[in-house]
Parts: sequence; structure tokens; C-alpha cells
Amino acid sequence: MKSMIVYGSEYGTTRRYAESLSRQTGIPAADYKELKDLAGCGLIIHLGGLYAGGVKGLKRTVKLLPPGARLILVTVGLADVTDPENIRNIQTSVQRQLPAPLWKNTQLFHLRGGIDYGKLHFAHKTMMTLLCNQAKRIPEEKRTAEVRAMIETFNAKVDFVDLDALAPVQEAIRTALP
Repeated sequence: MKSMIVYGSEYGTTRRYAESLSRQTGIPAADYKELKDLAGCGLIIHLGGLYAGGVKGLKRTVKLLPPGARLILVTVGLADVTDPENIRNIQTSVQRQLPAPLWKNTQLFHLRGGIDYGKLHFAHKTMMTLLCNQAKRIPEEKRTAEVRAMIETFNAKVDFVDLDALAPVQEAIRTALP
């Protein structure tokens, strides 16, 4: 079965995961922007950075999915993926982005990424500043772990990438392949 790793990365963290997964599995990786079609692919692994609740490149990948193809979806974001509330929020957001039949058959994984405020585009820097200012107005006792982390890391460079966290994704790929 032909397989493809597709990734949507704005600042490089998701690309790092995708390239590592490609090396580990031997499955070719491509930026979603370069993708023309996925004809003949039975398994697509999409890694996408989380931006304002959306998964970068997912819409295009879904549009190009051949009938009957399996999807493994890996989100990459700043949120702590050991926090059940964060996982529920990500899953709710992803579910809205996928057709119901595809959602039911998609394996979903979450990885931590990173951020370097010095490299953010103006629009992203503005959005993060607004979000952080809004978060600071939340009373301390009502702040989630995600909100506290955003405030603590604001205007900093943080890198939570853990390539060993790809192990469950690798196992899902092995299980999906004949």
C-alpha cells in the first residue's frame, strides 16, 4: 500500500516531526502546499501545526484523500498534551474540521511543538499578544494550565519537541500497513 506523510508547518516545528517520522518509517514526506494529489495512497499521515484551532494544511489533505484511504492525524501545538482538558479541546476542534465518516476512522495523536516570538509574522505576533493580554485578565484561580503556560512563555523562545513522542504514531503506521 502506498503511503505519504503530509505536513503543514508555519515555523518549522511540525516539519521537524514529519521529517523525523519519514526517516524512521521510510515513508516520503511532503509539505501540503506542494501536494498535487494523493491518488493511489491507502494511508496518509497528516501532521499539522495548530493555529487558532485549525490544523495547518488539513483542509487540503482531506480534499485530496482518495476514497477508502486511511488517515492518521497528528496535531502539533504548544498545549500540554498530558492535560485531558487540552486534548478534549483539540479533539473538539479537529472533529469540526473532518467529515463525520472520516472522523470516525481517523487515528488522532497530539505532540508538543514550540514557539519563537522573535520569528512570528506580524499577524501571529499580534494575535498572540491579544490572547496573552486577555489571558492575564482571567483571575488566577480560573486559569487553566494552558493559559498559565501561555502567560509564562509569552515573548520567549520555547521548544517542547520530543521526537521520541513519535513512537505511538510509528506503531499506528506499522499496524495500518499490510
